[in-house]
Amino acid sequence: MHRRSRLRLIGAAVVLATAATGLATAAGQANAAPAAQDSAAVAAGGAHFVVLGDEGRNLGQVERAVRAAGGTVVKSWPQIGVVVATSPNADFATVVRGKPGVRGAGATRDRVELATTPPAARIAAAQGNSRALEATEAVVTNGGKGKPTDPGDPLSVNQWNLKAIKADQAHARSGGSPNVVVGVLDSGIEASHPDLAANVDASRSVGCTNEGVPDTNPAAWAPTTSDHGTHVAGIIAAAKNGVGVVGVAPNVKLASVKVVDDEGYIYPEYAICGFVWAAEKGIHVTNNSYFIDPWFLWCRTDADQRAVITAVTRAVNYSAHRGVVNVAALGNSNWDLSHDITDSGSPNNGTPVTRETGPECFNLPSEIDGVVGVSSTGVKNEKSYFSNYGITETDVAAPGGDRMQIPTTPDANGRVLSTVVGGAWGYKQGTSMASPHAAGVVALIRSTHRNWPAPLVIGALHVGADRQACPSGVYDPDGTGVWAATCEGGRSGRGFYGSGLIDALAAVR
Repeated sequence: MHRRSRLRLIGAAVVLATAATGLATAAGQANAAPAAQDSAAVAAGGAHFVVLGDEGRNLGQVERAVRAAGGTVVKSWPQIGVVVATSPNADFATVVRGKPGVRGAGATRDRVELATTPPAARIAAAQGNSRALEATEAVVTNGGKGKPTDPGDPLSVNQWNLKAIKADQAHARSGGSPNVVVGVLDSGIEASHPDLAANVDASRSVGCTNEGVPDTNPAAWAPTTSDHGTHVAGIIAAAKNGVGVVGVAPNVKLASVKVVDDEGYIYPEYAICGFVWAAEKGIHVTNNSYFIDPWFLWCRTDADQRAVITAVTRAVNYSAHRGVVNVAALGNSNWDLSHDITDSGSPNNGTPVTRETGPECFNLPSEIDGVVGVSSTGVKNEKSYFSNYGITETDVAAPGGDRMQIPTTPDANGRVLSTVVGGAWGYKQGTSMASPHAAGVVALIRSTHRNWPAPLVIGALHVGADRQACPSGVYDPDGTGVWAATCEGGRSGRGFYGSGLIDALAAVR
């Protein structure tokens, strides 16, 4: 895990915006969580849990323990020693932890809130202000027709983001290989979109939102309530086909790995399913433009949250050991993740609690060791006003858009233009948009150097990045102090930009 310092950041929780499908910014309280989860009220059909056994071992003993404790086995992952279970018993996790073969157990959702808060209220709490930041705007539905520009896709004239990372120059050398597959862990990809249809690999696509059980039915991995995954997919690999926009790696393939449910949540069991799927289906890169709900930060000091941290980390490590490069967004709260944070926004599926978090708490999956954490920049190559950052958390920076940084494009829109559902194109901003740029560059590296192992690919991403120095003094993009931030690292720029702004041209050399 990336580690935080002991300094305290106060007041950052005012901003409610995420790196995913508009989920509310959240951070679970290590001491407050058990009070919420000890209630006897449990959702109809049972609450959800992960139960840990030993990695790579038969989970028969753990499954028996689940049943003996009054639970039902939903899915077993012996590869990583994790059982997903449900139980109508509020004390299930406590009971099953005492059973033979069990190494830990924890609720994956905030049980009492799921039991007592009406769904409409949960959705409103989760989406709230954060949807506004990453909402789609300025949708183009005319087939992407307009004045052709190099490389011929008419809306590319508004893609300032490609020029920022030299992707337009990279495409003269390579658009990537169709043998490289990027798994988009998100809300689903519209496979019929004219800019995406040629690149969607249905054979490697899956839905994970039915309690974390893989479902290869196309309906299970298609978008339903969100265009977020389709937008992310276009940034990575919209085809260079004379229509609409162009992706960073327009020749690579896309696997739709749906981990966002219809209410907009990414619960741990969904993400676990996605990472294990990527590991076993020949996916080379994953993009993760989300944080795992319902806690913005999961804390080791709480037994339930500790079990989830272990389960998700095992799934990520399993994929990494099988050669997958995992890329993730850092989030949109203007938080310095290297410092302690006071937050009052989670759990985001019910009544939040206020708590202070330190180095024992983590954003999942972006703060898992080996995951490439991406911050966001605008057209000026400066930190996006909303982007999270941190001197130990930021690996690289990439264009995620910024409405305050205005490009000299025909649309003069500082957000990122990409594909959306309905065969259309639209603008979004967020670290959700930054992360797929980095995933696209990773796909170009993997296309250029096909035999390189994942650590070498990640190293090349860092080495090829263009260093950006920290701004002097406090960074205050609009002069109001609302988005003030301090970059640690001086001329290295590491606090805001990590190793620097990603470079697609370096990836294909």
